[in-house]
Amino acid sequence: MTTAEIRSGFLEFFHDKGCEVFESSSLVPDDPSLLLANAGMNQFKQYYLGTKTMDAIGATSCQKCLRTNDIDAIGLDGRHLSFFEMLGNFSFGGYSKRQACEWAFEYITEKLGLPLERLYFTCFTDDDDCQEIWQSLGVPADHISRLGEDDNFWAAGPTGPCGPCSEIYFDQGEDVGCGREDCAPGCDCDRFLEFWNLVFTQYDRQEDGTLVDLPHQNVDTGMGLERISAIMQHKSSNYDGDILHSLIELGERLSGKKFGESVKDDVSLRILADHSRAVTFMIGDGILPSNEGRGYVLRRLLRRAVFHGRLLGIDGLFLDRYVAEVTRLMGETYPALVENGPMIDTTVRAEEQRFGVALDRGRQFVEDALASLDAGAPLSGHVAFKLHDTYGFPIDLTREIAEGEGHGVEMETFEEDMEAQRTRARNAGATDNDAWSNVNVWTELSDQVGPTDFQGYDDEKLGGCTVLSIVREGESVMRAGLGDEVEVVLDRTPFYAEMGGQVGDTGDISGIEVRMRVTDTKAHDGGLVGHIGTITGGFVRVGDVVTATVDEKRRELIRRNHTATHLLDAALIKVLGDHVHQAGSHVGPDRLRFDFTHPEAMTEPQVKEVEDLVNQKIFEALPVTTCEMSLAEAKESGAIGLFGEKYGDEVRVVSVGSGFLPFSSELCGGTHARNTAELGFFKIVSESSVGSSVRRVEAVTSLGALAYVDQRLDALDSAARALKVAPAMIGGAVADAIARQHELREKLKHALSGAQSNTVMDALAASLKLDGYDCVVTRMDGRSGKDLRAVWDTIKQKSDKPMACVIFSQGDDGKVAMLAAGDDAAVEAGFDAGKVIKDIAGRFGGRGGGRKNMAQGGLTKAEAIDSALTGVRELLK
Repeated sequence: MTTAEIRSGFLEFFHDKGCEVFESSSLVPDDPSLLLANAGMNQFKQYYLGTKTMDAIGATSCQKCLRTNDIDAIGLDGRHLSFFEMLGNFSFGGYSKRQACEWAFEYITEKLGLPLERLYFTCFTDDDDCQEIWQSLGVPADHISRLGEDDNFWAAGPTGPCGPCSEIYFDQGEDVGCGREDCAPGCDCDRFLEFWNLVFTQYDRQEDGTLVDLPHQNVDTGMGLERISAIMQHKSSNYDGDILHSLIELGERLSGKKFGESVKDDVSLRILADHSRAVTFMIGDGILPSNEGRGYVLRRLLRRAVFHGRLLGIDGLFLDRYVAEVTRLMGETYPALVENGPMIDTTVRAEEQRFGVALDRGRQFVEDALASLDAGAPLSGHVAFKLHDTYGFPIDLTREIAEGEGHGVEMETFEEDMEAQRTRARNAGATDNDAWSNVNVWTELSDQVGPTDFQGYDDEKLGGCTVLSIVREGESVMRAGLGDEVEVVLDRTPFYAEMGGQVGDTGDISGIEVRMRVTDTKAHDGGLVGHIGTITGGFVRVGDVVTATVDEKRRELIRRNHTATHLLDAALIKVLGDHVHQAGSHVGPDRLRFDFTHPEAMTEPQVKEVEDLVNQKIFEALPVTTCEMSLAEAKESGAIGLFGEKYGDEVRVVSVGSGFLPFSSELCGGTHARNTAELGFFKIVSESSVGSSVRRVEAVTSLGALAYVDQRLDALDSAARALKVAPAMIGGAVADAIARQHELREKLKHALSGAQSNTVMDALAASLKLDGYDCVVTRMDGRSGKDLRAVWDTIKQKSDKPMACVIFSQGDDGKVAMLAAGDDAAVEAGFDAGKVIKDIAGRFGGRGGGRKNMAQGGLTKAEAIDSALTGVRELLK
């Protein structure tokens, strides 16, 4: 049985028993106490607590889970995984412990057909009921064992809900065990593989330790899908099941290594298979790489995968190939992988490229450092810190490389150096505090010069600024001349450094002997502001006094767009609800982008309502005011802060509107309009998804909004002229044109696919002559999958021989449909449509499958069709 068949069969079985089928929840749980979804019962917590109820007797699900508490063990054996799927069935008082055991027994012995003589069961030491239930179902007494509280008892805490567990094991045979005569379930060897755990939450533990029966006894079961798939596919390892083995095969193709020939290579191939799947699902659920929380887990898994790819000799970017394979294997079950495919690819490529540079530089350094050590001597913590700080080399990988060569790492010294760096970074909350790739020159400069004083809220031009430092090509220099690209640090500046979503200012720095064009402004460690640009005249030296002038027109447009994001945030909350939180933003002179949490796409009426509300506040000419106050006072006032952002004791609050209840009040350090009327008007350009439960609105204001409307009106007028109607009539004219086009397309398809079609007759004449049947292998563009089936029907009608076909078609939308089909005689002669589609899809970046007599799929790129046709012909011959 395939993994897909087991997954669907399990859910169907328990649905037939009366359980409601729940889709997997996101890896980002609603429960704030959890970092990531790590068990099937997570999404049912409210049902167990009684705050939610359901009409069905229980629930069943296949939950995607992620656990990284034992990440260092992943790859070393066939059991440990970071990402896995957990099958489960749950009762909140709807069915009994006996029913749960009976259904589990029925499912594994009748539906899966596992032999009873290879099944073993454990019960809690004092759980006589469970032993009696299993024996009444026919389980021999010598296949039931008792385990203590560490193994077979679950508790929510020292007091509260708790209960015994019962685990089900599969005997994989003596050849995979430890060989001891007393080997039994619970042994650390691989012989007895636990694949299902049934938890019976039936007690309420009191303060004195006594167990009181709960009024409603609950059931919480979990069966690892990868484990049961391996068992059903007669494998002894999770990695040998169909899904993970396909990812290992991809690693073999990319690296040229063969799984099973080298222990070291096997570890890397397993890690790549596991981590790539975890990374794909995490990004698909809206988690992005960062240095804390879920983002740190993602970054660690992704970079560990890249590292092991390098160990296997895979050069260049390669993780996108794994993403494509994971999506091909699991996208049908989890459509978010397909829907969020572009975001997953972009994120993976950017992170892999960024880390690849650091990895190539740092790995040679660590290997040289290890080569100079005596056997078994630890690597200096100072060296490990330099790797981390200068090269962006993760300490996890430093330890992994060192331990692989028989050396430890002085972690205490490393931590001391890390703490010293945190102390130096006095304004770390306002910088890109990326511990993977710090630029060491800025850390040193923050010790030498004070933070830059930003004085640009009210002024765009500031004279008498002193040059404190100059950075050229990553090095601190005393002087820079004509043509040099540099970053200049001033003691004070009107330039706003890129921060909080607002882009950095541009403008000019000028003095008696220098003129510099500033193209960007960045924030660095210690509150330093770097003015990035090129010396266009003369030269500049440390200590020079200069005048800093911001591009006033550009700054004014940025101000307006930044205030618009605050209006948009407040409007979204009012229209959609309090669950809306900012999840990212971009504020530039030409447009604004605002990401926010929301579980579904906004409807057109909701988009219009938000847009109208923002414009209403613009037309009301509301004042925009700022004030500084303590963080506690800001929170007390109801000011909104960016979730996860770090703030100091004193914060700046920007309010739109006057009185006790302004329309918007947010913690913000950016520049803003003085009055909403300055925005002119506001127009939403698009609303889209950027991940699970995260939406994105892009919008324009002021001159950008005017340009957008003008462009749309020009396009409307142009279309009206082409259709020879008035602009007000264009909607009806387009609908008529589409209807006519559809009618003509249907007539064309009928003509091309019918029995008299020259295309079909030509394809038949050029068919391959194979052993026992002929096969049409061709390309017929402009047809959907349904149309290709009609073509196959015509081919069968026109041929008096055993026939098969493999047809590709690029549709009007650019997508490529594939069909493979064969009549009974062709299948009997050896044709297998499902294998053909699966092979071609795997080789040319597509997905699909089916039966021997018919299978369908698609390719992502039309350019691959010709190569795919060649591949089909070679495969069939």
